Amino acid sequence: MQRIISPLVASLLVLGIAACSKQGPDTTAASAAAPASGAAASAVTVGLSVSTLNNPFFVSLRKGAEDEANKEGVTLITVDAQNDPAKQQASVEDLIQKKVSVILINPTDSSAVANVVKEATDKGIKVVSLDRSVNGAEVSSHIASDNAAGGKMAAEFMLQKLGGKGNVVELQGIPGSSAARERGDGFDKSIESDNGVKIVTKQPADFDRAKGLSVMENIIQGNKDIQGVFAQNDEMALGAVKAIQAAGLKNIIVVGFDATDDAMAAVKAGTMTATVQQQPELIGQYGVQTAMKLAQGQPVDKLIHVPLNLYKQ
Repeated sequence: MQRIISPLVASLLVLGIAACSKQGPDTTAASAAAPASGAAASAVTVGLSVSTLNNPFFVSLRKGAEDEANKEGVTLITVDAQNDPAKQQASVEDLIQKKVSVILINPTDSSAVANVVKEATDKGIKVVSLDRSVNGAEVSSHIASDNAAGGKMAAEFMLQKLGGKGNVVELQGIPGSSAARERGDGFDKSIESDNGVKIVTKQPADFDRAKGLSVMENIIQGNKDIQGVFAQNDEMALGAVKAIQAAGLKNIIVVGFDATDDAMAAVKAGTMTATVQQQPELIGQYGVQTAMKLAQGQPVDKLIHVPLNLYKQ
């Protein structure tokens, strides 16, 4: 039996088909575009573990990383170890739990971070070390100034200023950190090659200004026959300057390392003689750029050096 469709029903059917045809492509496009947009916005999440934010150098490093991350749309999560190796391990483990794409790590202790770096890489998270290297674990890249070259630069300047004769004090950074070891090696080898200049004492002050002051005070109490001080960072150098001033000593050459704002102001004022100028913001910037490449599966250099200069009177 043949069915007859009224003109009204036919019209409704045509309109319904047209509406479905129009709605279909729009819905598909929206559902396809939404995940792509979300993936692009949250494609790369980078964890930044800093040894301490109680040091202007690492504050600048973080700023360089933040600026680059904001520019490139990268999510950056920063954690502060407060110079505590155990705290750094716990905070990096937290970054691993958050499933970040890449971890940038500035070790408090270069050896102590090895286990947590291995834990990250075992879970497929790439790790890049900044300023200080990692001992005992593989990283994808290491970004830093050439610390040994910087130590040598400080020594050569010191030798020139001393004219080949004098007693020198060396304030060392955190024992176990690669920066302390490398800066010390570069400085010591150059000084020891000159028989007229002697390092009369080396003592750690943990890259800290207050400790630099107290350690230098103790050194001066035992021996005031000092012509030069090399501090493996500016914070210790600035502490040493206060101790020297309080003791009433004059004409002592003080060379620091990092070229922080306070140190450069001290050089301009004549209370410090020089500082090896790093570029911490550039280290942070390079770190995020390298993290992005790793997250995208691109090759990166195993060692990336950031240029050094000598900022002097």
